[in-house]
Amino acid sequence: MSSSDSDGTPNYWITTASPTIEAVVNPLTAACTGAGYVPDVVRILDNPTVRESSARAAELAGEIVAAHAGEEPDIDRITIDSEREFEAIVDYHRHAVNDAHDDGATVAIDVTPGRKFMSAIAFQAGIQFGADHVYYLHLHSSDYYNRVYPEIPRPGVDLVDFTEVF
Repeated sequence: MSSSDSDGTPNYWITTASPTIEAVVNPLTAACTGAGYVPDVVRILDNPTVRESSARAAELAGEIVAAHAGEEPDIDRITIDSEREFEAIVDYHRHAVNDAHDDGATVAIDVTPGRKFMSAIAFQAGIQFGADHVYYLHLHSSDYYNRVYPEIPRPGVDLVDFTEVF
């Protein structure tokens, strides 16, 4: 495992694949650099339409975490047959949060990538199943779409933790 909290508690990062790789890796980068949340475990939900971008996002996630923690996290890509398998998407989030809790871990769900319904499910799952963080990376302008996090001016981006809003 890569980097636990200072008290030794492992960190889990739960996300969804997207055809836009930046939507997957930019929130992770923001969490590592801005929030100090560096995961030991990264789980990415994918489906056949995003398999290639999911593979690249997983590689980059490993590199991002290694840059902050000194070693790569455990990365699990969970595949469902179709992006419209709503129950499977709910189950993915439920099991991910439960696995993290069983491991005594802190868990963050990223609702940034994926289709709106995937984000809605991820958001509800994070709140309902007790995720410690429910993150969304807000870009203040479409000028920043498809740009990597280090290229986006800090006034142009916010990492929102919805657990602090509720």
